[in-house]
Amino acid sequence: MLQTWLWARFKGVKRTVSRKTRQVHRLSRRTIQFSLVLVGAALVSFVSLGFAELVDLALALNHRWLQAAPWAVWLILPFGLALLRWWTLRFAPNAGGSGIPQVIAALSLPADSGRRSLVALSQAAWKVPLTFLGLMCGASIGREGPSVQVGAALMLAWGQACKALGVPLKGIHTEELIATGAAGGLAAAFNAPLAGVIFAIEELGRGTALRWQRLVLIGVLAAGFIVVAFAGNNPYFGEFTGQALTHDMLGWTLLCGVACGVGGGLFSWLLSKGAASFAPSIWRGWIRRHPVWLAFIMGLIVAVLGTLTNNSVYGTGYGVASTALAGQQLESAGFGPAKLLATVASYWAGIPGGIFTPALTTGAGIGAELASWVGGVADQKVLVLLSMAAFLAAATQSPLTASVVVMEMTGSQPMLFWLLVCSLVASIVSRLFSPLPFYHHSAGRFRQQVREVDRAQAK
Repeated sequence: MLQTWLWARFKGVKRTVSRKTRQVHRLSRRTIQFSLVLVGAALVSFVSLGFAELVDLALALNHRWLQAAPWAVWLILPFGLALLRWWTLRFAPNAGGSGIPQVIAALSLPADSGRRSLVALSQAAWKVPLTFLGLMCGASIGREGPSVQVGAALMLAWGQACKALGVPLKGIHTEELIATGAAGGLAAAFNAPLAGVIFAIEELGRGTALRWQRLVLIGVLAAGFIVVAFAGNNPYFGEFTGQALTHDMLGWTLLCGVACGVGGGLFSWLLSKGAASFAPSIWRGWIRRHPVWLAFIMGLIVAVLGTLTNNSVYGTGYGVASTALAGQQLESAGFGPAKLLATVASYWAGIPGGIFTPALTTGAGIGAELASWVGGVADQKVLVLLSMAAFLAAATQSPLTASVVVMEMTGSQPMLFWLLVCSLVASIVSRLFSPLPFYHHSAGRFRQQVREVDRAQAK
């Protein structure tokens, strides 16, 4: 009897130990997976921080040579953009433009295609030096799109390295690695963790079958919070000091939404069409065959716009937007439309560089213009804030992302409701001019390129 009891107790203890051992192993595997994702997020964050420092240096160098020799803009911009376009075509054809369309195309292509070439680290790494040189020359571009592509490439390369080392990121597919790195790159670039998550769901998840696991979303948030930990929780454009208007706030919101919806829709339409679409038919073939010469011409156009606006359209436009958001009048009239055209010309040049920050600063210029036209009846700070979100929403047709990005970049949490309303209106108006979102329209071209390469290799 005692022997039977002892044997039953032994089996019970054995089962308990076995169950606890399995739980420890399961917990250990989860801890390893979690740690690996955090390491990948840290890599994305540190690269974004370094990239931000390089961009600040490029803008400072651009300002320095403009002050020392303003006439040099007629040489540096056209020849600089032409050289950057040649270099991109020669060494990094998948690094041209924003970088976000490449990520979207990679997410929507099948696993057996050549999609990895769009987010290969060997291609994306060129984004950093080429964007730096473009900003130093004076191109109207930003670093956020490049940060997204670089982040996607880093996370994908990290996943491949983990697999090679025998500790693969189990349960996380290639698409999820790409999306985690891309959204983490945006979160780190804007110092806006929540915006990174919204961007992943609204923009990257549109038209794809991504599974948003908790581990993936944690990786996106971690990339943003690591930057906050090292760089501080400082709003990118400075702290918003205004408040909602006590009279006719809805009317002003609708005004900014409609105005920026029209402007952002035209902006998206121009970017999608390309330079050849607006040239006489006899020149279109020449433009397509000579992309380097086209970049040279676009550089001249940016130089003209910069000369007409007291050099304010060069670079990201961060300083001008911060000034407008603080309620100060802009030095040059017409900054908003000029910045729009300079960004289109820079994009048509085919060099690496994003449109996120230029879109925000274009919106800031439109808001300042609206405040000037109404003669101070409405607070300029409010109109500028609303217009920044509205123009970005119209350009990307991602109203949630635009609203949250602007909120986090300006510390304007009390204005979130009005930012959402304005962004939704602008996005609806934008569709009248550009039915397909710009990033997804551009992604279609990269998908087609990959398919053509796949077909050629199959033959």
